[in-house]
Amino acid sequence: MAVQLSTAVQNAMCNAAVDHLDSGGSNGTIKIYSGTQPANANSAITGTLLATFTLDLPAFGSASSGVATLSAVPLSTVGLAAGTATHFRAATSASGTAFDGSVTVTAGGGQIELNTTTVSVGVSLEITAGTFTQPAA
Repeated sequence: MAVQLSTAVQNAMCNAAVDHLDSGGSNGTIKIYSGTQPANANSAITGTLLATFTLDLPAFGSASSGVATLSAVPLSTVGLAAGTATHFRAATSASGTAFDGSVTVTAGGGQIELNTTTVSVGVSLEITAGTFTQPAA
């Protein structure tokens, strides 16, 4: 039988993950990449770095029902390279990886949603929504 978490524990685990982004002494980042998402957040990143977003402090609001929502969206930056955005890596300011996830267009269901997944050098790009979810099971 699978482990089942209470909502209180689910929220605490979710908050611990997103609060890690704020632990580097300064603002954390979300880096957007092309290519295939690594097998896990401990694996070397793959793809081309397309854009870097600097997060607010705190980066996420408090979890509710195991879901924390990215603060201060929309967040804007400009493209560093041209390509199709497919995944992201969230890290502390000390470059400590916190978690990875999928990228889609707005309302596409990714953990990070962008105004477009087609990134061009020097062209504005926005995170329109972002969430981190800690499953209960």
